[in-house]
Amino acid sequence: MILVNTDYISGKELEMIGLVKGSTIQSKNIGRDISQSFKTLIGGELKAYTQMMNEARALATKRMVEEAEALGADAIVNVRYASAAVMAGAAEIMAYGTAVKFKTV
Repeated sequence: MILVNTDYISGKELEMIGLVKGSTIQSKNIGRDISQSFKTLIGGELKAYTQMMNEARALATKRMVEEAEALGADAIVNVRYASAAVMAGAAEIMAYGTAVKFKTV
């Protein structure tokens, strides 16, 4: 599956199938949450949260791709990500884009 953040793929003529998306809500355990809150006192990267967000993006992307594959798509164009805090220590990640098939000439 080809994923791009443009509305075209070089050398390919595209037929739009429709919007596809994948999402997840992730949180860290209370121990990690407490340890990361201390890190905010001295500054620096909150590595546990960086890892959590990377895992969440990967899962949301996987779910988006699975939805596109179920529609018979060859690629997803205009891929975007959005995030929102759902509660303290938990975030929703959404991946979305347009599923397309390659036109045959």
